[in-house]
Amino acid sequence: REATRLETLHERLASIKTAEATSALLAVAVEILASYRKHKQLCSLLDYDDLIQITRRLLQTPGVAAWVLYKLDGGIDHILIDESQDTNPAQWDIIGALADEFFAGAGRFEDRALHTTIGRTVFAVGDSKQSIYSFQGADPQGFARWREIFSQKVVAAERGWRDVTMNVSFRSTETVLKAVDLVFTQDTAKGGVADPGEKVVHLSARNGMAGRVEVWPPVVPVQSDEPPPWKPPVERTRGDSPQNRLALLIARRIARMIEAKEMLPARDRAIQASDIMVLVRRRTSFVDELVRQLKALNVPVAGVDRMVLPQQLAVMDLIALGQFLLLPSDDLTLATVLKSPLLGIDEEQLFELTHPRGTASLWEALSAHAGSDSDYGKAWALLADLLARTDYLTPFALFSHVCVARDGRRKSLGRLGLDADDPIDEFLSLALDYERSHPPSLQAFLQWVQQDDIEIKRDLEQGGTNAVRIMTVHGSKGLQAPIVFLPDTKQVPLQRDGMMWTSGNEPMLLWCPSAKEGDAISGALRDTAKVSQMEEYRRLLYVAMTRAEDRLYICGWETKKTAKSECWYNVVRSGVALLATKTTDAFLEHQNITSSSEVLVLENQQTGAAKQGDRDIAPLTASDLPSWATSLPLPERDPPQPLAPSRASRAEPTVISPLVEDSKHRFQRGLIIHRLLQTLPDLPPSRWATAAEAYLTRPSWDLPAAQQKKIVTEALSVLSNPSFAALFDTNSMAEVPIVGLVGNHAVSGQVDRLAITADEVWIIDYKTNRPPPREVEKVDAGYVFQMAVYCDVLQRIYPKHTVRCVLLWTDGPFTMEVPATLLDAALKNLAA
Repeated sequence: REATRLETLHERLASIKTAEATSALLAVAVEILASYRKHKQLCSLLDYDDLIQITRRLLQTPGVAAWVLYKLDGGIDHILIDESQDTNPAQWDIIGALADEFFAGAGRFEDRALHTTIGRTVFAVGDSKQSIYSFQGADPQGFARWREIFSQKVVAAERGWRDVTMNVSFRSTETVLKAVDLVFTQDTAKGGVADPGEKVVHLSARNGMAGRVEVWPPVVPVQSDEPPPWKPPVERTRGDSPQNRLALLIARRIARMIEAKEMLPARDRAIQASDIMVLVRRRTSFVDELVRQLKALNVPVAGVDRMVLPQQLAVMDLIALGQFLLLPSDDLTLATVLKSPLLGIDEEQLFELTHPRGTASLWEALSAHAGSDSDYGKAWALLADLLARTDYLTPFALFSHVCVARDGRRKSLGRLGLDADDPIDEFLSLALDYERSHPPSLQAFLQWVQQDDIEIKRDLEQGGTNAVRIMTVHGSKGLQAPIVFLPDTKQVPLQRDGMMWTSGNEPMLLWCPSAKEGDAISGALRDTAKVSQMEEYRRLLYVAMTRAEDRLYICGWETKKTAKSECWYNVVRSGVALLATKTTDAFLEHQNITSSSEVLVLENQQTGAAKQGDRDIAPLTASDLPSWATSLPLPERDPPQPLAPSRASRAEPTVISPLVEDSKHRFQRGLIIHRLLQTLPDLPPSRWATAAEAYLTRPSWDLPAAQQKKIVTEALSVLSNPSFAALFDTNSMAEVPIVGLVGNHAVSGQVDRLAITADEVWIIDYKTNRPPPREVEKVDAGYVFQMAVYCDVLQRIYPKHTVRCVLLWTDGPFTMEVPATLLDAALKNLAA
């Protein structure tokens, strides 16, 4: 429904082309923007790019843009553009339109006495050397172009213009920055990072801090030994993988740093796992192998920064459990569930259970142990309990029960480590999101989760975990670490996209699957795209190198193809070699994994005071926790049942005669009249009769025609009575819930109608009794008590108003105000 509404709005927006439709264009755009913010998950028709284009069109439409900017002139005085090197052309157009009036001359802003010396400002912060998001439309050339545009406008307006070069780094040591300067001063590495005549120079604010840069020899493929002839294939033979050997080498180097308590002189403490960050250009099998090797060496590792949710072991266990609950006769799925951390049946126990079962299913074999204290009996009891709950619980409630009440989360983390925590949380979050927009079907939810490769991004900085971080260079933007490893340095990006756009006012899309099938135009476009791709490839190296604070390790693996001269490893090695010293590394020599043990080293010693306040993170132990953290909480007392004023009276409403209508219609009559008096005032009076008749003719009510007519007449006589008009006008509300305290009693109720004026609050309660009492003293005591409680609660909310309590009898109709004396007496009885 939401998607259909947005599609209609989109079509209306596309149809508006003239300046005279200003208000309609603004209304549609605002409605789309508001819907997107409110329903992000549902609005698949509108994404961020759509919103940018809508805003861009608003500000570039002749006539409309001037009116919008006139309205904005009262609210925007300063524009700050952060990370402006990653701003795309559409965003620059919006910024340019917003700032166009900034330099048009004196205006409203300059009339402010407080700001006459400041004026309006545009403040852009960015570094074109760090523009690495071309897949999001980032335009580093646009950064320079718009800087020139703003410069010309400011100078023409006789305002102040400052072009500030920020080349002082507060992150990296002198050695790391020297390596960066050496690399990007080379002509082979400068393209896309610096202009041809520009020299890359950095200054460090961390003077005197120890730093080190190492360039390791690459890991090269080795010739695998041929297996002996006629050798039976009973053993698994692993082929050579240079990237896996490099992962092993890095893992051992990190483990040695931590175990040997190598010092960071700039911080005057030993190296910790959280000091180390491994940056890769792409998420390949190298990342998984490095995580595996680090875990094998007992090195804390935070895992990867992105993961495909259905491929996580903890989530696969939960999905398998759900599939078993849908089909218990699936033996393979049940065997998977039994071996999961939730049940913990090992391989030998599973064999003992399955092998002698004959033609029986695995569930039948497990059921034979029902009631026993064995592991099989406990497993059957847990699964039988979940089977009994499956048809009554939603997917979120079911898996929450498994993770919490059945201790599934703790068991999964115990076997899989803390890395399983995020996937479990995300899986439960998806279950909750699914139930908000779909029927809560377990089978449909499992199919929905598995049909798409749902990828989640993990915040490795959150919580300050003492673990090695592994992420892509794109993901590390804005982050830093004392020690950075760059292992993925020998490969260059491949140009695979065959779609290209021609330049000009009317660009044309060209499809060229390969260079062999191209022509002069596509060849020129392909060459231009290749140049842009390699320029961003070099900017990505700049970002990766400048993430390091104290130490930077450059390494890589080779394949059977010779590495290209422009790859990261070659340009870094050739640059660092200008000042670095060659030394034999004993660790590499002992490992015998790289092509040699000769390392290029660039370093400076500690000459200043170490960084203060950066000490070792002591591991938290159980003895450090307060006593309440390791003990079970005391049982909580159940809160008292809230007092419901409308149920205080047990007396049934009186009726004219039991022969007139049966008991079912008697109670239906009161319910229907309440509903009509709730909803009809929201409709025009001309529609009251038609809407009431349509409501009463529903088959579910099963009312005779004569009874329907009486109820409609009774409801409309109330609404059409002029003396009741103030009770049903726009200042009144229907079915208003109220919660509060009356004395020591919690109260929860619902007022039939609440009307609020400037100095009075009217509480209206409908009563359908027949015949109604004509004197207030004869009103049922329960009704008076109900109004007294409502009055007391609302008087606390509106202390300056007079609260008036009115009973509206529909059989008449007439109103009856309950006097304050009766209300006070009812409250005294409650206190007693």
